[in-house]
Amino acid sequence: MAMVSTSDLQSLIDEARARFAASRRLLSLDEYVELFASDPMRHGRDAARYLRDMFDHYGTVTVGRAHATETRWKLFDLPWEDEVGRRAALIGHEAIQREMYRSVSNFVRQGRVDRLVLLYGPNGSAKSTFVQCLMRAMENYSACEEGALYRFHWVFPRGKGSGEARIGFGGQSEEGPRPGESYAHLDESQIDAKILCELRDHPLLVLPLEMRRALLDRSFGSETPPANLWRGGLCHKCEQIFEALLGAYRGDLRKVFAHVQVERWYVSRAYRVGAGTIGSQMAVDARERQVTASRSLAALPASLQNVTLFEPYGELVDAAGGLIEFSDLLKRPLEAWKYLLIMIETGEIALTTANLAPNVVLTGSSNDAHLDAFREHPEFPSFRGRFELVRVPYLLDWRAERSIYDHQVLPGVQRHIAPHATEIAALFGVLTRMRKPSPERYGRPLASLVSDLLPMEKAELYSSGTVPPRLSADQAKDLHAGIDTIYHESDAYPNYEGRTGASPREIRGLLLDAAQHPGYHCLSPFGTLEEIARLCARRSEFDWLRQDSLAGGYHDPRHFQKVLRERLVDQCETELRDATGLVDEARYLESFDQYVTHVTAWLKGEKLRNRHTGRDEDANEEMMREVERSLGSTGTATEFRRNLISSVAAFAIDHPGERIDHTVLFPRYLDKLKETFYQERRKLVVHIARDLVVLITENGSGLDATQRQQAERTLERMKQRHGYCDRCACDAATALLKERFADAVA
Repeated sequence: MAMVSTSDLQSLIDEARARFAASRRLLSLDEYVELFASDPMRHGRDAARYLRDMFDHYGTVTVGRAHATETRWKLFDLPWEDEVGRRAALIGHEAIQREMYRSVSNFVRQGRVDRLVLLYGPNGSAKSTFVQCLMRAMENYSACEEGALYRFHWVFPRGKGSGEARIGFGGQSEEGPRPGESYAHLDESQIDAKILCELRDHPLLVLPLEMRRALLDRSFGSETPPANLWRGGLCHKCEQIFEALLGAYRGDLRKVFAHVQVERWYVSRAYRVGAGTIGSQMAVDARERQVTASRSLAALPASLQNVTLFEPYGELVDAAGGLIEFSDLLKRPLEAWKYLLIMIETGEIALTTANLAPNVVLTGSSNDAHLDAFREHPEFPSFRGRFELVRVPYLLDWRAERSIYDHQVLPGVQRHIAPHATEIAALFGVLTRMRKPSPERYGRPLASLVSDLLPMEKAELYSSGTVPPRLSADQAKDLHAGIDTIYHESDAYPNYEGRTGASPREIRGLLLDAAQHPGYHCLSPFGTLEEIARLCARRSEFDWLRQDSLAGGYHDPRHFQKVLRERLVDQCETELRDATGLVDEARYLESFDQYVTHVTAWLKGEKLRNRHTGRDEDANEEMMREVERSLGSTGTATEFRRNLISSVAAFAIDHPGERIDHTVLFPRYLDKLKETFYQERRKLVVHIARDLVVLITENGSGLDATQRQQAERTLERMKQRHGYCDRCACDAATALLKERFADAVA
């Protein structure tokens, strides 16, 4: 390991000093006014504009969801964080991001924050995660040049010559600072007292109102300055100091400004600077106390020693200049936070000696039960106009839900992760949240389609837009076109889709338990299913387990478990088949491509060149009929072939210049063709599955050379193509032998 020398340390110190100077951490008021004039829109922001600019700074990306194309703000991905930090990113919830951006933009247009953004939804739906991402982004943004924030302090230097004579106050020979002099850059050893502004007031508020407005008029031009700069003023303590200095200096503002030190500050969640969360406490969130305990009080000028100064403190003060979250706001008795109504209306909080005007964006959170109860309160109409209600439901896209567990659970699991383990957990969570569609809310033909839609089919529809394979082409098209309508069906319902069901917190715990399951060497999907069964046995603990089951399997945990196990075994079978190499994907794709070519020639009455003989021949009728039998064709051959070619032509019209991909255009036909090929070789697949179990559990005892070689190749493909290890491959093959291949084995 290389040692750090003294010269290396000195270089690091010099670099740190250079960075400090370059960041312009300390400025005089004159220097700050010059900085402000260089970019008034950046340096004249209030908290709402700062938050809106932060959204814009990190930018957006378009994401395709099954129900719509959404705009996602990149800040919620925490791109500046390391791998561990990004685990706290927000998964999904693009609609909530959009609502927050809209609300903040409205605050900017109005020039002040006139509402509290209340996020409401079921427990564990990511309300706190949403706000924490905003606060993390504010921390990072405030460290960037584009996100620089400034506050000011009052600085009082030591006297010249005598310890008692202080500039401008103590001795008769001192007349205060000389013209152009500033105490902002004095060394700490030359400062007797420094008084902070706890509210982190904007430095321009030091300027008298008329002077400030003249500066803002010149700087902003046609743009509207923030209300806190145009109409606001200093906090009570700073106003007292300003007036005392102005009187001592006989109205000389230049000498007053010499005591102003402007400092860059940074948002910090850990130290509650510009960002804070308040729990459901009973106390008021802002208070004040007399400045008497400060050791530097005796060092203040005589004109200030006779002034009773009070400093504000509390969570609202800590968050001034940024964002505050009232966690579980509605759990408090109304009287404990009724002051917020006045604060939102007037922008001020009444304290003992003065009114406090914190420059802060207000957010809060609540679960649905407390909000429902509050709606019945006689005071609710008074608050409704001051709340921006933003619903935060559970996710309904199981692939997005799976990302939560892949990012937050898997990194801490000290075992191999078997395929489909988090998929099964995510699907279960989403299935518990599905509402049975109400056909009466739809027109034809969508009404008849949604009435038969099963929970798993609905989950796939939301996640990837996949329609049930049982539907005809026209039905599939109609259902796909109605995804957005189905997705938003329950928006107006009190019991909206995503309000009830298993929360991600419960699923995370379930997966962690599955990772320790003694019956499996991996985090296994079969272990996940067993933990799901244990969770479903705890009916007394969860409301979603006590709902009445509905037709089709909605709200039926036992049905979900059965469907999930069938799905898992299907996936294991598909992956094993692929790994055996007996069902060659290229072969059935080639067969279908050849079929489409012959059908096209048959409809046009054209001949095809035989690549083997070189002769022009008619389309192969026998081959076409054989493929059509495999596809389960009904009706006449002519009708089936014309419909198929019509689909090809429609795709070509909608996608001009694109190569026609039959796997995209005819996935159901290809699946049927693949299934036919597989059934012809099913017995061989069963034997390989049995040999695979023997290879892993008994080291291949009793297998001949050919069987061992085939089993080893299959195992290697399962590892490389699908992420299995020896143990979870054995689990999958064992489950298949018991549940799918028992007849063939016997």
